[in-house]
Amino acid sequence: MTAAAQKIFIPQAYAFSKTILREYDIRGQIGKNLSADDAFAVGCAFGTYVRRKNGKRVCVGFDGRESSPIFADAMIAGLTSTGLDVDAIGLGPTPMLNFAVKDTHADAGVMITGSHNPSDYNGFKMTLLTGPVYGEMIQELGRIAAAGDFETGSGKVSTIDIQDKYVARLLRDVQGLKDMKVAWDCGNGAGGEIVRRLVSKLAGEHILLFDEIDGNFPNHHPDPTVDENLVDLIKVVREQKCDIGIAFDGDADRVGAVDEHGNIMRCDTLMVVYAKDVLSRNPGATIIGDVKCSQVMYDEIKRLGGKPIMWKTGHSLIKAKMAEEKSPLSGELSGHIFFGDGWYGFDDGIYCAVRLLQEVSKASGPASSLIAHLPQIYNTPEIRFEVDEEHKFDLVAKIVASVKAQAKADPSLSVNDIDGARITTPDGWWLVRASNTQNVIVTRAEGNSPAALEKLKSMVQKEVKGIGYDVNFSSTGH
Repeated sequence: MTAAAQKIFIPQAYAFSKTILREYDIRGQIGKNLSADDAFAVGCAFGTYVRRKNGKRVCVGFDGRESSPIFADAMIAGLTSTGLDVDAIGLGPTPMLNFAVKDTHADAGVMITGSHNPSDYNGFKMTLLTGPVYGEMIQELGRIAAAGDFETGSGKVSTIDIQDKYVARLLRDVQGLKDMKVAWDCGNGAGGEIVRRLVSKLAGEHILLFDEIDGNFPNHHPDPTVDENLVDLIKVVREQKCDIGIAFDGDADRVGAVDEHGNIMRCDTLMVVYAKDVLSRNPGATIIGDVKCSQVMYDEIKRLGGKPIMWKTGHSLIKAKMAEEKSPLSGELSGHIFFGDGWYGFDDGIYCAVRLLQEVSKASGPASSLIAHLPQIYNTPEIRFEVDEEHKFDLVAKIVASVKAQAKADPSLSVNDIDGARITTPDGWWLVRASNTQNVIVTRAEGNSPAALEKLKSMVQKEVKGIGYDVNFSSTGH
């Protein structure tokens, strides 16, 4: 632990900025509403929460942001002040932290990461061995801190290196991978070192892009759901004639992919590929997607004999629903994909990549052949527009009220308000929801023809204008 981390930390009542206590993590902007003091207070509060569940040991990891080692020190100081022992796993991706918790049977884990957010953001993803920490549990941490109601003790810190064990587990169930040429875009995120170790043990040729971990993200933003962030990967796949391209977000719990032509394989499309394999061993199983996923995905899962369920966006929310439904596979359009089949039920972009390589190896044709049978649709990617953080949910609520009123007068419209508003029309569907991780509203539309898509986009633009904003659909997807 650094001297800087040791000097100020004395457990006392602490009030977090209310905007950083999110639905499924704690996330904020450095210098505005997040500091090492917050990290320490989260450690005290979460340590207290775990202690009161009879926990004794917590794993802690951090990503490649400049602030993350400092926050990790502060977090560890807070956790140990409650009497918990800490296994410090160091720098790496979020799924490595989750693996460490599962593999060592720790009571809980904390990952210091800003995920895909800009470099001046950071935060804390927390888990218990038994499941995610989210929703009311996060609010409870705020109440514990505000009351200064902390457990006390003197835990010890152990440093463990779990990287090789994690890579070995990623590869354990892989069988018969054929030689392929694969491009990997790590986006200067926290998964770079693990990907290097992984591909050194894989057959074929592997081209690594931006695998040096750099929290300033000098090459492009590490979010594979934004098409412009895949430009470098697409270029390499096409020029080098790769069989497939893989991309990760900043903490590598999300995956993106492009086929051998450089065409983007949206994550709801990847879910169809995975579902076919998973349902072959788990006939009739429940498979969960979030509200942003294509209707084609839900229809295809049903055609394959599965039971599709649409659920709220959010990695912790999906994980909790997955456990409730005993689902062997769940996923989000954003690239959080969760395997219970062969894995531990947490989102791991690197494991998803290995499973995708397995499916490409099994296919009689190239990567594009895995989804060539799906019906032609026309959709947008996720479109995000910035709004005031404190009002984003109220703004979406206004749109929900507006479209519900329209649906009463027009029976051809149906509204699913499980997470924002997903409106289905004879032309397709569109969605508006508030992000839980950024000060943005997210929208997406999917039509059964180009003309239908334009009609749906016009509906979105009209509703968004009604709350005082504009949305620009500059990319129409596929």
